[in-house]
Amino acid sequence: MPDDLDRKIIHALRCAPRAPFRRIGDVLGVSEQTVARRYGALRRDGVLRVVGVASPAVHGRAEWVARLRCRPDRVGPLADALVRRPEIAYANIASGGSEIICIIRSPGGAERDDVLLSRLPRAAPVLDVSVDLLIHSFGAPGTAGWTGHRASLTPSQVARLTAERTAPVGPLITPAAEDGPLLAALAEDGRASHTRLAGATGWSTRRVARRLGALESAGTLGYDVDALPERLGYELNATLWVQVEPARLRRIGEEISRHDECAYAGAMSGRHNIMAVIVARDGADFYRYLADRLAHVDGVRGYEVSIRVRRLKQAASLVRNGRLVHPAHL
Repeated sequence: MPDDLDRKIIHALRCAPRAPFRRIGDVLGVSEQTVARRYGALRRDGVLRVVGVASPAVHGRAEWVARLRCRPDRVGPLADALVRRPEIAYANIASGGSEIICIIRSPGGAERDDVLLSRLPRAAPVLDVSVDLLIHSFGAPGTAGWTGHRASLTPSQVARLTAERTAPVGPLITPAAEDGPLLAALAEDGRASHTRLAGATGWSTRRVARRLGALESAGTLGYDVDALPERLGYELNATLWVQVEPARLRRIGEEISRHDECAYAGAMSGRHNIMAVIVARDGADFYRYLADRLAHVDGVRGYEVSIRVRRLKQAASLVRNGRLVHPAHL
């Protein structure tokens, strides 16, 4: 089981995914070698992956949240087939094994309906489908997201890690064909060194550095830190479908996104106007969140809960046998 130092390293990587191990060690008060060794073990054990991801907006894609209500005895094979499709991200089985929740990246223009319908399965196990648009993600760009509220970094440590970070200034750059090997290498390992990336692309390290800087500063290239909360001692994951007063949508969304237990909060279309992913140690911990945190957010009209029973896919990782793996490795 990862310990407090491992959790702090994960928090540091969420704040600064490509920060040198030396800087992380200086902030945490341990050696560069200790950080590198701990990170290597977490990655080999499938607890953690740092991945480079291109913004869906580069290709005019929007993100949709789909809820597929299924026959429980047939949901497994259907879910396994679904998550192998590259346009599907963040897929999970929830609600006692009767619901698949996933994010679909599809065009946002006039052709979106045909594309969405063609990408969702027409199969006997599917009893009902709802699809809503994710309109906005709450929280400042590049913030850490859920880190586990044990052994988190202090605000001053976060400030030291992010001191050199600059917000993307745009406009988005459409990746060229020659960027393909670079992006593929970063999807495999978002912390790959310039030397390794030079080997993958056939470029010089100087050219790699220049291109990374251009893609990152434009917002075309970002980084996700995939981690398995279950392996960190947080066994209960849930999706909240929240109804809030429209005039308070921004304030409430931002407030929920700052909760220690919140991994993601976004505004969405449909009957519920906020989706929030909550990570808790167990049922009692989740109840305390609902009763002591969410209940005191002024303007919440109501909510539904989908309890995750099986994690299938993260941003750029499949989950197999309790480990994060690159899809190409299966």
